[in-house]
Amino acid sequence: MTGTLKIGSIALANPLIMAPLAGITDLPFRLIAKASGCGLVCSEMISANGLLHQSAKTFRMLAGNDTEKPLSVQLFGSDPEIMADAARIVADTGADILDINFGCSVRKVVKTGAGAALMRTPDRTAAILTAVRQAISIPLTIKIRSGWDRSGDQAAAIARIAESCGVDAITVHPRTATQGFSGHADWSLIQRIKQQVTLPVIGNGDIIHPEDVPKMFHQTGCDGVMIGRIAIGRPWIFSQALEILAGRTPTPVTLGRLRRTAVQYIDASTAYYGETVASRMMRSRLARFVKGLPGSARFRETIKQIASHGDALRLINAYFDTLETAEKPVEKLVI
Repeated sequence: MTGTLKIGSIALANPLIMAPLAGITDLPFRLIAKASGCGLVCSEMISANGLLHQSAKTFRMLAGNDTEKPLSVQLFGSDPEIMADAARIVADTGADILDINFGCSVRKVVKTGAGAALMRTPDRTAAILTAVRQAISIPLTIKIRSGWDRSGDQAAAIARIAESCGVDAITVHPRTATQGFSGHADWSLIQRIKQQVTLPVIGNGDIIHPEDVPKMFHQTGCDGVMIGRIAIGRPWIFSQALEILAGRTPTPVTLGRLRRTAVQYIDASTAYYGETVASRMMRSRLARFVKGLPGSARFRETIKQIASHGDALRLINAYFDTLETAEKPVEKLVI
């Protein structure tokens, strides 16, 4: 297995990281990822302006839990002073690591000069990183894309600036800002940046199967691997990848484990959001745990009317009962 990853003063239990995903990596989901073997969980992308304006909704996104520690909180913004003030708030709430988003290419973020827009403005990037580094003592990381063209030159330049400003680690998602999640991630850029800087480099992009994790380590020489969208419905990719890194055959996922994970998510979401909000969320989110299984399309229809915690539990249990008692029962999932 690859060595333990250390980000500043924080030593991770393993070098696998759950990517920050807007609308996904709230506390209930992070607890699922952590229980599935993830070495580091990350918050959703949080607006620095929202924190400075005392937005209750934004502040709620900072809520953490000792069980998920260590926790990385990701900020986005474009003003050095505001980013520094927001970073202090994040550190004061008990976050273990602060991450700055340099990769979001959503129009409403880019037009404010934040996210991937910063990859076009190296002077502003340096000003933000300098201000934030001076404002906090906890480890500071950044997450970048290739840039706005396929050359990767902008990513390499930002990586060098980050190192000179005292950043503790950098995550590279080697797709351009205009690619979104389409096409393929160019892992060779991860390798290139790893060869150009001395700080830890975390690779991200196109991790679909547990076997992809050791492939990325081998091909790029990266220090850690960040896993994104595939973990939404298959959080056990972390434990399976760790087994492969340890030289073992990954444990197949049973229906029992799937059911327990879904129930854990329902319970954690209800405790965090309250029954009314959580019930509405379950109308779409429970579908993640049954994707590709027999009758999953029918299940997606039944959960559209969930109105209570009891409804959610009843429907998820009825679905798995049907699978387990079918004439040809589904005994395990192999990803």
